Parts: sequence; structure tokens; C-alpha cells
Amino acid sequence: QVQLVESGGGLVQAGDSLRVSCTVSGLVFRQYAMAWFRTAPGKEREGVGCISASGGDIVYADSVKGRFTISRDNAQKTLFLQMNSLQPDDTAMYYCAALVGDGDSTDNMAARAEYGYWGQGTQVTVSS
Repeated sequence: QVQLVESGGGLVQAGDSLRVSCTVSGLVFRQYAMAWFRTAPGKEREGVGCISASGGDIVYADSVKGRFTISRDNAQKTLFLQMNSLQPDDTAMYYCAALVGDGDSTDNMAARAEYGYWGQGTQVTVSS
């Protein structure tokens, strides 16, 4: 049984930092590209970024570039999202996803996530 479990969300103030994690079991983690998505009330789901299976290729949404960092520890089967300089607009439920397809590719993360595996999400709230 595949499980993705996010943790580390919480309530922070604007300008603060926060790291959320996603622990994966039930699949060969090192073979999967992984991604972070977020959903805010009244907004469409947004892809935050994607990391290839080896960690050698990482892409970010323009809205978080320079503030957020995605990393992974394949030995610990864990995906991370380090969020710095948080703003109220970053308030959302954050989800990790294991992407189907070529693990070395970060292309088409949204489409590949639709057929992949998802966690239950962790809430991040940024107060002004």
C-alpha cells in the first residue's frame, strides 16, 4: 500500500520560514520524480515545484522561485519543502505527489501527478 504522509505545517507570521516533509512508503521512492502542490481557498491547485528521482533536476513555479527549496533524501524516503520569506499568499494546503512516468524528468508535473500518488496534505497558514 502506497502512503505519502506530509508533516510540518502550521501557523507562522509573514517573513518566517517553515519546512514541510513528506514521508513515503510502499513504492521505490528513489525511482519517482516528486512534486509539491498547494491549494488555497477559492483558487485552483498550483504546482509549487518538482524534483527528479535523483534530485539532480528541480523546477519551481515563478511564484515561489528564490524563496522555496525542494530537496529529497532517498535513503530516508522523504521529500522536503523549505519555505522562506513566507507571505499571506502562501497560505494553502500543501500536498506532495509521486509522479508517474520517467523519474528523471520534471516535465508535465501536473498531468503526471493526476495518475500518481498523493498525500493527505498539511496546512500552512501565514498571518500578516
